[in-house]
Amino acid sequence: MTEPATQQDQPDISTLSYEQAREELVMTVKRLETGNLPLEESLRLWERGEALADRCQSWLDGARERLDKAREETAEDSE
Repeated sequence: MTEPATQQDQPDISTLSYEQAREELVMTVKRLETGNLPLEESLRLWERGEALADRCQSWLDGARERLDKAREETAEDSE
């Protein structure tokens, strides 16, 4: 059986790509859903999950901004 990752073993969330953050978030949710973790571990996972969700949202917001900008530029070029 593998030991749970410690905070030192986990990469800094700010360095994760969207795909990496999303994958870790999915795994975190699965672990929380098992419900057989000690309270401290559950809280730590919940907090990391919240941070991962924020990271994913930041990536999506950035992508949306880039798409909006590209659409505006395309609209301006066609006028």
